[in-house]
Amino acid sequence: MDINNIIQTIAIYALPVLLAITLHEAAHGYVARHFGDSTAAFLGRVTLNPLKHIDPIGTIAMPLFLYFATSGAFVFGYAKPVPVNFGKLRNPKRDMIWVAAAGPAANLAMALGWGALLYLLLGLGVTERFFLEMCRGGVLWNVVLAVFNLFPLPPLDGGRVLVGLLPHRQAEAVSRIEPWGFFIVMALVVTNVITNVWMRPLMQLTLGLIDLVLTPLKLLLS
Repeated sequence: MDINNIIQTIAIYALPVLLAITLHEAAHGYVARHFGDSTAAFLGRVTLNPLKHIDPIGTIAMPLFLYFATSGAFVFGYAKPVPVNFGKLRNPKRDMIWVAAAGPAANLAMALGWGALLYLLLGLGVTERFFLEMCRGGVLWNVVLAVFNLFPLPPLDGGRVLVGLLPHRQAEAVSRIEPWGFFIVMALVVTNVITNVWMRPLMQLTLGLIDLVLTPLKLLLS
């Protein structure tokens, strides 16, 4: 294990990951407040201050432990979920779709932003690996976070979007999974089911679409 390389990798990805987590959680709070639930705002979670969203175990200790333990082969972590009282939303079933989708949408917007910054730096002739890899990391980690959270199983964002879209009877059946959802997701992660069936195909598609959207900028700056 090359400690110097690990430290450099952590330094490169720290800012993109921190921004990805912060804006993802803040987006949930902003949209919830817009649709009538001020729970997150009352608790000070509608903010871009990363300290409000960091979980000492899930955001720092667990990812670092897994990174060192697996030499970077497997990393997993989480932030403190933004509290949302769906019953306070003006139209709970409909509005929960927008609240849940806001986090992944914020990540996709950030992925586009990092991609645009990468092409801008390349167009300006910047060759410093640290900054270029940071931009690439910003694209990658935001896509990872968006795609993972869109997996259609509560308590992930995709599960809540699914509950909002389904008819009431089917939505109630899916909602009953939520108390065990985290453990089911972890089992699917450990067995590589989510990675092979969900993450890789959708990440490839998403990265391809981002590259397509940024192609005019790439051509303009080349």
